[in-house]
Amino acid sequence: MTDTTTAEASTSTTNAGDQTTTETTTVDPTAAEVAQTTEDKTAETAKSAEPVVPEKYDLQMPEGVELDSVAADEFTTIAKDLKLTQDQAQKLAGVAASMQQRQAEAHAKTVETWVESVKTDKEIGGDKLNENLAVARKAMETFGSPELKDVLNMTGFGNHPAIIKAFYKIGQAISQDQIVVGKPNQGTVDDVAKKMFPNMN
Repeated sequence: MTDTTTAEASTSTTNAGDQTTTETTTVDPTAAEVAQTTEDKTAETAKSAEPVVPEKYDLQMPEGVELDSVAADEFTTIAKDLKLTQDQAQKLAGVAASMQQRQAEAHAKTVETWVESVKTDKEIGGDKLNENLAVARKAMETFGSPELKDVLNMTGFGNHPAIIKAFYKIGQAISQDQIVVGKPNQGTVDDVAKKMFPNMN
């Protein structure tokens, strides 16, 4: 009797020991913890993906294109509002510079067509081109202000056939008036100018 009881007790103890050894305790995360972890990861990803807006953009222009300081300041303000990175701002500035170059090239070609039109014009071109241009230039020197000359040179309109013809006719009127000075009812150079530019008085 005693031996059997001892054996059973021993077996029970051994089994209890085996059960304790093999059992593992797992703590499942609550739904709130999972949600918080996901939110933290999302916030961290969003922060790392946020564009880096520089304090000042270093914009490189193509050869032949000058960066206007006023335009650059305006561009910087807009780029910062849009939170553009350096690369994004550079790409946008490059597009604007390319457009400016194309416009300048197109205008230069237009001016070239004006020059060719003057050379072949039936009234002022041909063999007497240089002589007629001298007449127009004389009128410009007489009636044109320095500001007008600057505008014509900057825009290229000094080569426009209509502008050259206008000053050519003014030059002719000056020459004719000088030849007939002293004859009655012919008027002076100032009278001729007033007739040609009545709104300039």
